[in-house]
Amino acid sequence: MQVGRRTWQFANRPVIIGTATVVGPDEGEGPLAADFDFIHDDLDMQEKSWEKAERKLLEQATQLAIVNANITQDQLNFFVGGDLLNQIISNSFAARTLGVPYIGVFGACSTSMETLAIASLLVDSGNANYAMAGTCSHNCTAEKQFRYPTEYGSQKPPTAQYTVTGAGAAVVAKKGKGPQVTAATIGKIVDLGITDPFNMGAAMAPAAVDTILTHLKDLNRSPQDYDLIVTGDLANVGHPIAKDLFKKHGVPMDEANFQDCGLMVFDVEKQAVQAGGSGCACSAVVTYGHILKRMQKGELRRVLIAATGALLSPLSYQQGETIPSIAHAVTIEMEG
Repeated sequence: MQVGRRTWQFANRPVIIGTATVVGPDEGEGPLAADFDFIHDDLDMQEKSWEKAERKLLEQATQLAIVNANITQDQLNFFVGGDLLNQIISNSFAARTLGVPYIGVFGACSTSMETLAIASLLVDSGNANYAMAGTCSHNCTAEKQFRYPTEYGSQKPPTAQYTVTGAGAAVVAKKGKGPQVTAATIGKIVDLGITDPFNMGAAMAPAAVDTILTHLKDLNRSPQDYDLIVTGDLANVGHPIAKDLFKKHGVPMDEANFQDCGLMVFDVEKQAVQAGGSGCACSAVVTYGHILKRMQKGELRRVLIAATGALLSPLSYQQGETIPSIAHAVTIEMEG
């Protein structure tokens, strides 16, 4: 049911019964490597193009999530997915392989929580017994589409971010064992006029703050009601901006319990990732890998994931348009 302005509260508490994360070599050298299901040794993954490699990541993640959920492919009612490529081709082609009813969405890097929110809504409303949420990104496909081909070797400013190569998928069910999806706040467009595609953290930070504040207000909660609040990919430029904005709103965030997936997936001091991670897979692999494993170990009881997305295209910023941004937030809880 709807609570407040933009929040769905799931009375039936859909359960995440199986997840999978598949990543590339850089992610495999990061601090969360032990929490991923499969790590590829190279970026091409024995495929003829970067785009086919990205599709392979998602195909592997979706198949492995079904296995981990202990269901058959025929039992899956819907697949909800999206990515960064034109016409979300990675997900559409992966859905062709999967062969189940498909809902394609686009939320840029906020797609991980957008798809999880929709999949959970389908299950909670009784319109599905099993629904899968999935997303992916690849460093080289994103560079080619949004910036310059990898072969060009262009230098990037310190504010730029490094697109995560990976895919994450989660199977949501009416019942079972696992973390429960209890609420979701759907974001709205926030645009502060930033036009630099190499500074997406600053562009997305206000959207993250807006969605998190709305979520807390709609549910009459405070940050202290969560063991962890995580943004999607603000990295080391946008995350401090978000902290400052929360202070201005009179909602200071605890340093230890307010983190960012873009700063968690890589070691920004040791890896050449500029400001940190980004991409659809950033929040997907951190959430479905690292965070849910911590929940299953009993280290976290209630978390809020606010995935962030910059809704630009090469055409829009080449024409001088600003960067509209959005954030979708999902609450995940562990009983007991």
